[in-house]
Amino acid sequence: MKVGIGLPNTVPGCDGATLVEWARRADQGPFSTLAVLDRLRYDSVDPFAALSAAAAVTTRIGLATMIAIGPLRSPAVLAKQALSVRALSGGRFTLGLGIGARLEDYTIAGVDHRTRGAALSTQLAFLRGELAASGIGPAASDIPLLVGGGSGTALTRMARYADGYAHGGGPPRAFASAATKARAAWQDLDRPGAPLLWGQGYVALSDPDRGRDYLRDYYAFTGPFADKIAAGALTSPRAVRDFVRGYAEAGCDELVLFPTTDDLDDVARLVDALGDGHRG
Repeated sequence: MKVGIGLPNTVPGCDGATLVEWARRADQGPFSTLAVLDRLRYDSVDPFAALSAAAAVTTRIGLATMIAIGPLRSPAVLAKQALSVRALSGGRFTLGLGIGARLEDYTIAGVDHRTRGAALSTQLAFLRGELAASGIGPAASDIPLLVGGGSGTALTRMARYADGYAHGGGPPRAFASAATKARAAWQDLDRPGAPLLWGQGYVALSDPDRGRDYLRDYYAFTGPFADKIAAGALTSPRAVRDFVRGYAEAGCDELVLFPTTDDLDDVARLVDALGDGHRG
């Protein structure tokens, strides 16, 4: 299993210099991918802008949205953003998409959340079909796609259009259950092989209290469930290693560990927590 690291683009107050230096350090480490999250109505940096900055200061590490909220953008604008990051990174970009769960993002964007599922399907069909002849550049070509979501409709959408599935987080047993459903949806559509399976988790190594506070704020829309998410943050090297081992045993292909603070030293702390088995 590959292990990636998140970029703190949704940690409030994180500045551009920190994001760029974080990307540099991640590129020098053992991580497979540098991934970002997506919020509109929040103190955060746009995911495609953040990855464009990261692309300029990295040469090896993959870049990914894990995930971007597709329906907040038109199909053409989304394609332009994705193709731009792919070109700037020399083809190192994977586009992960989902509908998102926060209605306030849709409200401030002036987008009807009630049609978001259909809108995402339209975007995926465009990326897999009309994009090639659309004239949208640079270098319009197939972009590796991941799709998230836990409903049957979301999994069917993933199996129809994407290369793999992006799980939304939680303990390894939650991932294992979702992965089984993703594989079943893939088989139902007679896709050859199997979907790539990506997972994610949160780490709070330098300042567990600050990290948990961030998660409570970021997931405040879930109500009391935000406390459960915060409690699941990985706050020790042992917790990180156990989590990684659990996801590997559950069949995860790539696990992204997202930071909950913008402390640059957390990159090195995570490398140390992973141990020799994940050193580059």
